Amino acid sequence: MLKKTISFCLLTIIISLAGCATSPPKNVDNLCSVFQQYPKWYWATQDVQKQWGVPISVQMAIIHQESHFGSSAKPPHQELLGFIPWFRPTSAYGYSQATDESWQTYQRSTGHTSADRDSFSDAVDFIGWYAEQAHKRAGISKGDPYKLYLAYHEGIGGYMKGTYRHKQWLIDVAHKVDRRAWSYHAQLSRCQKSLPVHHWWDF
Repeated sequence: MLKKTISFCLLTIIISLAGCATSPPKNVDNLCSVFQQYPKWYWATQDVQKQWGVPISVQMAIIHQESHFGSSAKPPHQELLGFIPWFRPTSAYGYSQATDESWQTYQRSTGHTSADRDSFSDAVDFIGWYAEQAHKRAGISKGDPYKLYLAYHEGIGGYMKGTYRHKQWLIDVAHKVDRRAWSYHAQLSRCQKSLPVHHWWDF
């Protein structure tokens, strides 16, 4: 009886925690709709823009490409013999798809040791921090989503070596991120004044 009670309690806790996860926005192609659904995301990206100088539209275009706004997103499993699920290609996880190593470097560099990859505000702060490193090391403008995404995917060192030049698929994806960033920028310019204002009592 005790064993059944403990199992039931554990199942209840798991279900409760799953219910706390934020679902992807209903319309990921419309930034105004995204921020109207999740005002806290808008406020988080505002903070990143203020601290790191990365436009909101660029932050959100990268998040869209990396995880489609899934808090627990992971790369798909590789397949053994063409059909058996095998290892994942990288340790990328969360909204920003940051790897274990990159996230730990971010935590050490910023002092945000409690930052989580499945936290939206932490994920966009990571993107802001990464863009700052790309700007310092490779001279990439924080308002250039095309080059920022190439450096984000290849690593700043890889970008500087030009490893992306032999990856046409990646160049195509970076152009896609660039187009989405500009689309998001245009959308935001039309609705920003109507978005909720962040008050001190909002958490």
